[in-house]
Order: sequence, then C-alpha cells, then structure tokens
Amino acid sequence: MSDPQIDWQELRRAAREMTGHAYAPYSHYPVGAAGLVDDGRIVVGCNVENAAYGVDLCAECGLISSLVAGGGGRLVAFCCVDASGTTIMPCGRCRQLLWEHGGAALTVDTPLGLRPMSDVLPQAFDAGDLDAVAGTDPAAGPEDAGRTPR
Repeated sequence: MSDPQIDWQELRRAAREMTGHAYAPYSHYPVGAAGLVDDGRIVVGCNVENAAYGVDLCAECGLISSLVAGGGGRLVAFCCVDASGTTIMPCGRCRQLLWEHGGAALTVDTPLGLRPMSDVLPQAFDAGDLDAVAGTDPAAGPEDAGRTPR
C-alpha cells in the first residue's frame, strides 16, 4: 500500500510540528495534520478551538483550507497526530473533507497502518451522488425516480 515516493517520516514530522501551533485551551488536545499534494507540496493544519465548542476547527479543516488557498490539487497521502506524535484518526466530518480532496485512493496513515481512503470512509458520499439526481423533481414519488422532469 505504501508508495515509496511518499516520505511518511517527513509527513509525520510536519504534522507533529503543527501540534505546537494548535489553539486548544479547552480540550488541551492539540492536533496536527499534514498531507502530500499530487504536485509534491506538503500542506499542514492544526486544530483551532472556540469557547462555543461546536464551531471548533479540526486540523484537517486547516489543512484543506491551506490546500485550496495554495492553488488546489489532490491529496495523495495524509496523516494526523496528537501532541505526543501518536497517529490518530480523523473524525467523520473530516473524513468527508479528505474524500472530497483526495478520493478513494488517498493513502491515510491510521493507528492500524496505511489504508486507502476507501477503507477509512467506505461507501462515501460525493459529487457523483449529487450528479445522479441532478435535474430530478424532489417532489416526485419513488415511482418517478430517475425520470427526466417535463
């Protein structure tokens, strides 16, 4: 599963460094993330908490913002770690973000080893699901599913 051109040690180092930039005054659980883009860039992110807990930003959110702000591209490798450097799993919302910007073949460093994103987020929802219903009438019943509206 591991691509010999992916320097996992460097990605883990970059992710660990980002934990030092995290803003985690509430949970005291800094997280850093690093990803390799298909053009060779490394993008990073860290978690940013907020007193209104529900509006926290995960490290993966920062990484995806960095990816898009830096010109885009596709993620080919990803890892996230806690302050001790231990590999951790992205939450469900972040798995969806990673799928959007890396797809099924994105290699994710997990506590159980390297896994394709298709294992990390099986049966993922993506733009293809939206395209499948484009132009359908949401008021139509199940018997009308897939029919072109008139």
